Amino acid sequence: MSPLKAAVLGLSLAAFPWFVMAGDFVGQASIIDGDTIEIRGERIRLTGMDAPESRQLCHDAAGRPWRCGQQAALALDAMVARRPVVCTVEGTDRYGRVLAACAVGGRDLAGWMIKNGWAVAYYDRLDRHSAAERDARTAGRGIWAGTFQRPEDWRRQN
Repeated sequence: MSPLKAAVLGLSLAAFPWFVMAGDFVGQASIIDGDTIEIRGERIRLTGMDAPESRQLCHDAAGRPWRCGQQAALALDAMVARRPVVCTVEGTDRYGRVLAACAVGGRDLAGWMIKNGWAVAYYDRLDRHSAAERDARTAGRGIWAGTFQRPEDWRRQN
């Protein structure tokens, strides 16, 4: 390996302290919606969670509608804050999107979204997020502050 390549690799590893395997993604993410990001042109669906759809409305404690899907996407965007995102691929969904566990600064994005009430645990075979969902529901954070239709139910009806 040339000295230049070694220096670039060293800087890359220093900037991204996680070991990245072939097929995983690291980079600046664009937020598509509350549970989907894009890195270098690849759509990535965050695993273990489901966020309200962009057009989905929820209702606050007084029964007033609000754009919870839009707010979920904005919350994810604020969390990422243009920092590098590291995603570990777990498979693909029926639409061909990559399914991955993604983190920013070592913090799991799905867990953060669920704990802050912007998403629900969803097909979480490893049961990584049920405690975070219970915590958000009990505290009345985000979508749990009022009423909402689970995103998968909303999609079926819309």
